Order: sequence, then structure tokens, then C-alpha cells
Amino acid sequence: MKTTLGFALAFFLAFSGCQKKSQPNEIRFWAMGAEGEKVKLVIPEFEKENPGVTVSVQMIPWTAAHEKLVTAVASGTEPDLTQLGNTWIPEFVALGALKNLDSLANQSESATQSKFFEGVWETNVLDKNLYGIPWYVDTRVMFYRKDVFRKAGYDHPPKTWDELRDLCEKIKKLPGNSKNYAIYLPANEWSHFVTFGLQAGSPILKDSDTRGAFSDPEFRRSFTYLMSFLYDSLAPPRFTEVTNVYQAIEQGFFSIYMSGPWNIPEFKKRLPAHLQSEWMTAPLPGPDNQYPGYSLAGGSSLVMFRNSKNPELTWKFVEFLSRKSTQLKFFNVSGDLPAVKEAWQDSVFLADPYLAAFRQQLDHVKSTPKIPEWEQIAFSRIQTFAELATARKLTIDQTLKQLDESVNIILEKRRWYLEKIGKVKP
Repeated sequence: MKTTLGFALAFFLAFSGCQKKSQPNEIRFWAMGAEGEKVKLVIPEFEKENPGVTVSVQMIPWTAAHEKLVTAVASGTEPDLTQLGNTWIPEFVALGALKNLDSLANQSESATQSKFFEGVWETNVLDKNLYGIPWYVDTRVMFYRKDVFRKAGYDHPPKTWDELRDLCEKIKKLPGNSKNYAIYLPANEWSHFVTFGLQAGSPILKDSDTRGAFSDPEFRRSFTYLMSFLYDSLAPPRFTEVTNVYQAIEQGFFSIYMSGPWNIPEFKKRLPAHLQSEWMTAPLPGPDNQYPGYSLAGGSSLVMFRNSKNPELTWKFVEFLSRKSTQLKFFNVSGDLPAVKEAWQDSVFLADPYLAAFRQQLDHVKSTPKIPEWEQIAFSRIQTFAELATARKLTIDQTLKQLDESVNIILEKRRWYLEKIGKVKP
């Protein structure tokens, strides 16, 4: 759960007393989850290239990361560099905590825009200013059962919304499938509602991200489309029906699941031997003959704090982590997909049929709205109202109208400020 700046200030004394001070030629780097452990395996090469330089890594659980970072900013004890989820960057920009990286990136050979996927790079750009460098990427594609598709008359994954709908209807009609479904669209996950909204051309938020755009034609079209799968029993109407995704796919409870690269090893491990040759990945279908359709630009970036004690050395480390060779080594030890496009030309990617869909999809990704309030909107509003619509407690029109109204309340302060400085009309 996110903490506010005021809450962080209240804990200033508790945290500031235990912060390690930077030493000369030391880079203090905070990394989250497994990445905090795995990155240590690539650091010795950097330290060997730069005698006398030390990279001190502090590993932070994702569950504690946000609170610890905000607290560090409030107390002035932030590190030189940190890993930051792409959706967190706007908040720390708003706090004035991050260093603008435009001039550094423009002069760099390895950490410059042309090296990275455009949609992922854009997640780090706010008001035309660059604040992060992509470290690793992820996005969502379609995982599916090839054998079920063949039975339904499809020798290829669907490329359009119309094909996806047609395929799901045919899967539902297969013999013995009346109690099963075709696709999994859990209402307690906001990502596919936003993904299909972006595919339909919705900005998600409008008026400089000060108001919801959920009732507008573009999002309404995508929301109505997804709800039709739930209302017509092509997808489980209650996400509680699925307690084990892998077992559900194995049993044919559904045959299509949109997920990320973390599920490739899970499918290899959890599906039985006789199905290992019968599952595959594919880019997402899109509307109006757009293929692939857009997916979300995910992953983590590297951001420098404005108060970094060793900015030149820190940037040198960022460039090192952005090298093709380092990106490949980090992939080998962590499984995180490279953010650098050139790394995808390596044989390890060219030989993996499951990763091909991700490479293709990464050229067709978009970011979510880049505002500090986004995660609150996604988790506590989009998700909540999607569940109400799925349970038919609200009509689609009621859902989108009330979603707009609820989101507009969250954005009230942002709207007031932008109106005050003349960027938005009252």
C-alpha cells in the first residue's frame, strides 16, 4: 500500500539513523525483489573495469519498496540509483526527487533512446523530460492451447477482435465443452480492460489527465466488447471459479490466457508432458485489422536521484547495465527480458519460440497514464467497477459513468492545479 509524503516524514527519525553514508567512489544502488540478488552477479565486471569503485546493493522487498523510497526522499537519505517500476516514476518526479537524464542519454552510446523499445522508453518521459532508463521489460501476450484451436477450426492464433470472438464461440460449442469456457478475463485484474481500451484508441484519461475518459466512445467500445465474453459465458463470470490457472488450462476449462513472460517457465513446469507441444504464445489481437494490438509497456527502469553523491560514476554504471552484453548476462541469471533491442538478436532469443511473441509485442506497447494517481485509479477504481459490471450490479452505461465520476474525484487536486496555472480550462 502506498504511503504519503506526510507519513514518510513522520518516520524520518526511525529510518534516517540507520542509513549508510556514501563513501568516495561508492555507488549506492537499491534494487527490489529477486533483481536485488541477481544484479550482484554482474557487478564484479563493472568493478573490475573501474578499479577502486564499489557498487553497494541494498535489496528491498517489493512490499516495502514504496514506503522506503518515499521515506528516503523525505529524509534526504536516498541512494544514488534505484530500480523503479515504470508506474512509480511520475510520483517521484512530482516529489522533485529524480535527476533529469536527457543530456546524459543524448551523449551516451549504450543508454540512448534508439537502443530501446519506443513504447517502454516513453514510460520514462514526462513533460518531454527523461527521468529513467529502461532496465528490463515485460508485457502481456496470449498464451493458448494449439490443439483446442485446431479442434475449433483455427490453425493460427486470432489476429483481430472479430477473430477472437469467433474462435471463442467455436471453442464453447465443441463437444463436451458446454460447462467450460474459452478465455480467461478475470474482473479483478484491471490490465486487460486498460489494454483493450488503449487498443481501441482510448487515452484512458483526458484533459491533460485530469478527467476519466471511460464513458467516451473508444473505451466504451472496448469495455462492451470484453463484457460480451463474460455475459455470453465465453469467459468465467466469477474469477473465484479459477483457483489454479495451469490446471484450468490443462483441463480445458479455458484455452486462452493473457499473461507475461514470467509464465513461460511456469507453463513448462506445470503443464503435463503430453501438452508441452500443444501450448504457444502469440501477440494480442487488435481491432479493425490492427495487428498486433497494443499491450502494456511494463518492466523496471533505472533512475538517479537528484541528491546523488556520485552522479558521474552512477551514470557510468547505468551505461554498463545498458550494454548488450550486460543485458544478456542479466537475462541469463534473472530471466528478466532485455530492454535493449540489440540483445534480442542473440541466439537464445531467436531459438525460443515462446519469446518470439514477446519480441513482436514489444514493438506495439503503450504506457498507462503517467500521473502519480494512476495506481489508485487502476486498483481501487477500474478493478472495482469492472467487478460490479461483471456481476451485473451495474449496467455498462452506469459502470462507465460512475467510474468517470469516481476517478474525477481522485483527480480533483490535479485538475485544480492545472486550471490555476492555465493548462486546463475550468
